[in-house]
Amino acid sequence: MTDHMKMMEDKPAQGCPFGHGSASHMAADNAEGWHNAQLDFSKSMSYGDYLSLGSILHAQHPLSPDHNEMLFIIQHQTSELWMKLALYELRAALAAVHRDELPPAFKMLARVSRILEQLVQAWNVLSTMTPSEYTSMRPSLGSSSGFQSYQYRELEFLLGNKNEQMLKPHAHDPEVFAEVRAALEAPSFYDEVVRLLARRGFEISASRLQRDWTQPTQHDASVEAAWLEVYRNPSQHWELYEMAEELVDLEDAFRQWRFRHVTTVERIIGFKQGTGGTAGAPYLRKMLDVVLFPELWHVRTLL
Repeated sequence: MTDHMKMMEDKPAQGCPFGHGSASHMAADNAEGWHNAQLDFSKSMSYGDYLSLGSILHAQHPLSPDHNEMLFIIQHQTSELWMKLALYELRAALAAVHRDELPPAFKMLARVSRILEQLVQAWNVLSTMTPSEYTSMRPSLGSSSGFQSYQYRELEFLLGNKNEQMLKPHAHDPEVFAEVRAALEAPSFYDEVVRLLARRGFEISASRLQRDWTQPTQHDASVEAAWLEVYRNPSQHWELYEMAEELVDLEDAFRQWRFRHVTTVERIIGFKQGTGGTAGAPYLRKMLDVVLFPELWHVRTLL
């Protein structure tokens, strides 16, 4: 090696933000980056303490020796965490709409749509499980099924897809049963938005404003007429126009989540019956036809 080459090797790269250069120079830079960091947490809260990682990371208890069961457990646990956040944001958004504070609600709704994107990606990870791998661990699931997810049920109820029969899987747990029933009996998010339309001066039928909240959302001509006016004159009704588009974004994302679910199920178990006793993929395909905000979709045909 020539003296010139050796000098170039030892000389740190000028102007390089990552401090590339000799090993000693890099070591000095690395030390400079963390030497003031707190390293003793015997008397203060650490990252793991704050996030309760001891509980979360030890909450996976595979019941079979199959390697792939860990994927199955973690995918569903993380989905439940995302659903918890979605419910948290939707409930806060509903309260904001009730107070006529729409800008904060828009931010929350946008966040829920992004959460649903994360849930879609979760199915992509689970789809790496092959039919033979799932068959190896399936007996360990017993009769447990995502169909029994009470958070998913609350999410559907909050979005207006009400069905009293769906309370039954939770009857064995009084606390959960009461929580899901409360979601069934309360106005949905869309019900609150319809009330908002009435407060903003639109003529909404009394039967729509005073309907049985335990029933699924049904198309209403007066609500469609209100949305038609909003879309024809967005500058006069800008907040309602933005609300309409946030809701369409939300349902679009929800539909993609459902579609990714059914295709993943078909890919892994085909058309076998689900572990919870449902028809499996055919049941999930039927759910693809559910429309959460019917007037917002139909009004597009009229514009």
